[in-house]
Amino acid sequence: MKKINAIVVGSGNVGLKVIDILLQTKDFNLVGAIRRSGEPIAQYPNVVVKTSVDQFSEKIDVAFLAIPTREVPTQAKAYLAKGIHTVDSYDIHSSILEVRSELNEVARANNAVAIVSSGWDPGTDSIVRAMLMAMAPNGMTYTNFGPGMSMGHTVAVKAIEGVKDALSMTMPTGAGVHRRMVYVELSEGATPEIVENLIKTDPYFIHDETHVKFVDDVNLLKDVGHGVELTRKGASGTSGNQNFMFKMSIDNPALTAQVMVSSGRAAMRQEKGAYTLIEIPVVDFLEGEREDWIKALV
Repeated sequence: MKKINAIVVGSGNVGLKVIDILLQTKDFNLVGAIRRSGEPIAQYPNVVVKTSVDQFSEKIDVAFLAIPTREVPTQAKAYLAKGIHTVDSYDIHSSILEVRSELNEVARANNAVAIVSSGWDPGTDSIVRAMLMAMAPNGMTYTNFGPGMSMGHTVAVKAIEGVKDALSMTMPTGAGVHRRMVYVELSEGATPEIVENLIKTDPYFIHDETHVKFVDDVNLLKDVGHGVELTRKGASGTSGNQNFMFKMSIDNPALTAQVMVSSGRAAMRQEKGAYTLIEIPVVDFLEGEREDWIKALV
C-alpha cells in the first residue's frame, strides 16, 4: 500500500492532535510539521520540523492546515499552487462558500484538491444535517452547541489587541440560539471597555449574545471539552411527526483533528477542485477499499 505523504502546518491544540492521529494511521506517512519558529515539538521530538514546505525533499501529498481560520485562504492557496492537496478547518460559516470558490479556482488550475471546513461543525454535523433533511424534507433543524470551549472563537479573541489570553465558551440556550461567555486576561495597559467592544463587534460574535468577563488567569478556566445536540422534527411526504436527534460529547481538538485526517484521505480520491464535507461520498473518508465497506456497512 502506497502511503499518503502528509505534513502538518501549525502545532497548536489541533495541530498536535493531527500529529498524534497521523502517527497511528496506517495509510499515512507523517513527513513532518511546519512551525514559524522551526523549533522541535516538545511532545513529539522525533517529528521533523521545518519552516517551509520547500525544505522537505519528499513529495508532499496533503498539507493539514491547523492554523487560525483567518489565515486559511492565503495559506491554502500557496500550498494548492504547488499542487499539494489541503485540508483546513475554516469555521466562519457565513463565508465558507466564498472561500470554497476562491480555493476551487486555484485547486483546479494546479490539479489539486482542497477540503474546506473539515471538522465537526462545520463538517460532520453538516453531513448529519443534510441526511436529516433527506429523511424529512419539510421541517426544522436546531443545532445546539456546548456547553464547551469554542476553539475558533477563542483564537479570534486572542488575536484582538489588548488581549493577553482568552477563552470563549459556547452556552446553548435552546432552539439553536447560543450565548458566548468570553473570559479575557488583559495585556498590561489595555482598556477593558475598548477590548470588550472589539470582541462584541468581531464577526465571530456580532450575531450572538456575548458576555465578556475579565479574569486574572484564563488557564484556570480552560477545558477543551465540547458537544452538540442536533434535533429535527419534520415530515416525510404527507407523514409528519418524524423526530430525529444526534448528540455527542467530545474532546474538541481531537475530533477536529480526526475529521481532518479522514478528509485528507478523501482528498486523494476526489477530482481536482475544492469541496466541503457534504459534497464528498462518506465512504471516501474511511481507510480501505470501497467494496469492503459496502459489504460491511450496507
